[in-house]
Amino acid sequence: MEKIIAKVPFIDNVLKGIGQIMLQENSITGLLFLIGIFLGSIQGGIAAFVATAVGTLTAMLLKFDEKNINSGLYGFSAALVGVALLFIFQSTVILWILVVVGSALATIIQNFFINKNIPVFTLPFILITWVLFFVIHQFNIVGNTISTESESILELHDLCTSTNGFGEVIFQGGPMSGIIFFIAVFISSPTAALYGLAASIFGAEISDFFGEPIEQIHMGLFGFNAVLTAIVFAGPKKIDGLWVFIGLVVTVLIDILLVQSNVLAMVGGVFTFPFVAGTWVTLFLKNKIKF
Repeated sequence: MEKIIAKVPFIDNVLKGIGQIMLQENSITGLLFLIGIFLGSIQGGIAAFVATAVGTLTAMLLKFDEKNINSGLYGFSAALVGVALLFIFQSTVILWILVVVGSALATIIQNFFINKNIPVFTLPFILITWVLFFVIHQFNIVGNTISTESESILELHDLCTSTNGFGEVIFQGGPMSGIIFFIAVFISSPTAALYGLAASIFGAEISDFFGEPIEQIHMGLFGFNAVLTAIVFAGPKKIDGLWVFIGLVVTVLIDILLVQSNVLAMVGGVFTFPFVAGTWVTLFLKNKIKF
């Protein structure tokens, strides 16, 4: 399948860009992510593809590094911008214009940090989505959507809590999407997938200890940032497991603190910022502490 997709370079780059949402340079992983998004929302799936395509095209037109384009590094933040906007707001012509503009800007910001050799992960998506959310609400440009995704989650309770953490990385609340996302990562990197699964479980336990709403815990809302952090530090060495644990604990604690303080409500919420902040803290500690 990968060889077939590779025969169409642009599609290959777009799918790898979607796969890079969970740090996987794998077109099959990206394709499965896209299928999982479509299962949750057709418009969300279209937005993911369009936004990633816009990000990839932007990188090509501006002649960004070809190797990075082929790796999908200019697609994942753009993809998240597209899915987030269609998840939060009603689908209108204006919103789709914002999806295109936001995706292009996220790609440009991503390239800036890549050139500076600063690992910002999904920060471009976060910044663009925060700004767009604030502007849309300030000027009442587009109405909010009403999500009913939690109903299917609550029926399954603990059964899918671990994989729900994978689903919520890309704003998907349906249990099937979470399972597909886990399988997609496992195909690319079994180690990363299993560490991510463990992180989602630990994230749920830690948030439960601090008294977070059980419904939100089962939905994976306190697990998805931990999943991403775990994937960053996943590796074959025993010491990697320690850094995964440290990273997920730091990430979940930051997540809980930000959610409880509600300081980011005016810009749409925390999104994947706890992952970015938690990973930065853990990378700093890893560079300072040698085991």
